[in-house]
Amino acid sequence: MRILFSILLIVFSIQKGGAQNKPLKIGESAPAIALPAVNGDTLSLSSLKGKLVLIDFWATWCSPCVEEQPVLKSIYEKFGNKVKEGKFEILGVSLDKSKDNWQKGIDQLQITWPQISDLKFWKSPVAKDYGIEGLPFNVIINEKGKIVAINLHGKALETFISNYLKKM
Repeated sequence: MRILFSILLIVFSIQKGGAQNKPLKIGESAPAIALPAVNGDTLSLSSLKGKLVLIDFWATWCSPCVEEQPVLKSIYEKFGNKVKEGKFEILGVSLDKSKDNWQKGIDQLQITWPQISDLKFWKSPVAKDYGIEGLPFNVIINEKGKIVAINLHGKALETFISNYLKKM
């Protein structure tokens, strides 16, 4: 029975690419991100240090992600003064494959916060680094680059951001 279990474990690991995604933990440093923006310039997460950052992992082919964008737009507008003060930012990380679809999605959804992608779909190293198993997915990091929340949505997301910004 142990041999069968070991064989199944090995087969499963190979099917998943040989390694499991490591789950993120509150309090640990956020994995580095440096990807091209729509204009081709590289934007790194480290350039946003000193701000509360909502990292939104999404894709244009993901219906729940598209449905969530108006909520994010509302949050971005509500905390616009904190964006201007350099205390808050949303960073969109797309798992799209097509630059055209990605750009059309940004335009149609009127997304105004920074957007980055390597257009590698689920093969993006960022998806593995952040342990992403499904979309939409988000992580909030504090001004020191530490993870303070994982996968909050809707009112819970807005409330968390509001409460955190009051402490800054």
